[in-house]
Amino acid sequence: MSETVQNVDPRRWKALIFIALAQLMVVLDATIVNIALPSAQADLGISDGNRQWVITAYALAFGGLLLFGGRVADLWGRRRTFVTGLAGFALASALGGAAGSTGMLLGARALQGVFGALLAPAALSLLAVTFTEARERAKAFGIFGAIAGGGGAVGLILGGVLTEYMDWRWTFFVNIPFAVIAATGALLVIREPAEGRNRSRLDVPGVLLATAGLVSLVYGFTRAESDGWSAGATIGLFVAAGVLLVTFVAVESRVKAPLLPLRVVTDRNRGGVYASLGLAVIGMFGLFLFLTYYLQIVKGYTPVTTGLAFLPMIAGMITGSTQIGARLMTRVRPRLLMAPGFLLAGVAMLSLTRIGLDSSYPALILPSFLLLGLGMGTAFMPAMSLATHGVQPRDAGVASAMVNTSQQVGGAIGTALLNTIAAGATTAYATAHAAGARSADVLKLQSMVHGYTTAIWWAAGILFLASAIAFVFVNTGRPGASTPVARSADGEEAAEDVPVPVLAH
Repeated sequence: MSETVQNVDPRRWKALIFIALAQLMVVLDATIVNIALPSAQADLGISDGNRQWVITAYALAFGGLLLFGGRVADLWGRRRTFVTGLAGFALASALGGAAGSTGMLLGARALQGVFGALLAPAALSLLAVTFTEARERAKAFGIFGAIAGGGGAVGLILGGVLTEYMDWRWTFFVNIPFAVIAATGALLVIREPAEGRNRSRLDVPGVLLATAGLVSLVYGFTRAESDGWSAGATIGLFVAAGVLLVTFVAVESRVKAPLLPLRVVTDRNRGGVYASLGLAVIGMFGLFLFLTYYLQIVKGYTPVTTGLAFLPMIAGMITGSTQIGARLMTRVRPRLLMAPGFLLAGVAMLSLTRIGLDSSYPALILPSFLLLGLGMGTAFMPAMSLATHGVQPRDAGVASAMVNTSQQVGGAIGTALLNTIAAGATTAYATAHAAGARSADVLKLQSMVHGYTTAIWWAAGILFLASAIAFVFVNTGRPGASTPVARSADGEEAAEDVPVPVLAH
């Protein structure tokens, strides 16, 4: 047993508070602005064509720079990167809240994405190197997993409250106290193991290829949503993304100090985690999107009531993550939590395909939300933990970045793919039922609901696929079963510097 195991950081649980707070800020920011967008558009005179860029600017910068941010955390120090990311995010949020023009708002959103790409991998990798004992790690990742899964719904609630009772600008300003508290706490209580630092040079060709490839991929899905899948620009972006990312893999297999060591993603378990998490996020983003529209437009809920309607899902996620996932993580194989969790979420999604114009929230939507949250929370917790298990400490940042990358790309795919499916189904239904419609307004609502349920069917199928991938590919045993042995850069076996528990194969 390494001496580092014995030298447990006494302030680790306090550190978790500030790491979790920063993660919550980043995750809720992906949805909090959505609810405020109509008000911001009216206030600043943003055109319909530019409206999507308020969301897209953030997603492109965040998704494109995550791998770079993860490697910066490994090279520069995780705590330093964490605090820098928080400071930059607060500054960008202040600019967004004070925006007096479309350009200033879009620039602030892109800047939020840049600093979010530094912050998110640093937060997860700090957690990975701070909690090294199996049971404590399970509890810590249970809390982190609940926040990662439920933060989007929290953003909907907070966005609704701030927009309805204050002003859309407060959806930006609210980040500032989050960032100040988290940064102050990080400087006071977070202690990063010095021996986990990566001393190699930054892989500049890898950074350029990965960033350009991921930006092309995310933007390709965004253009698919607005222009269609067969549009020349959409196809061109996907082709460019494919060429850039294939070239990136070729470069990474040859350079001495790669941005993304291929050992991180070719590991069967981590690959299974990244794939299943990405698919699960595709399904979840679709749900947030369509149920938000359904509750507000079809059911007539206010933004605040819509946000509150998602609360049972958050409660389910917290319960699944902290009470089921964390308690069973050290007793059963991770796939026996991940696969059933995604399966339960898929079943809950199936029940939501039955929504109609007069569906009851207590009878149909409430139990579905509870089951969905319970399933996702149970699955997210071991997935978050497993994604950083067994990695060499010098790769913890980039392994953490891959978790966030799979979620960001999954979110972009989910929004574009499911929106396109819903729009097509809505149009087809309206055309087919135009002749016998009682009124144009009723037909419009019926067509919208048909579009939503069609997309939710797809989301359920995607969650079932995530469950199957988790069951087939994640084949590790229970945590803490073996002492980690890693390979150093030159191929020699060496004990890991920081004893992050490896799962037995």
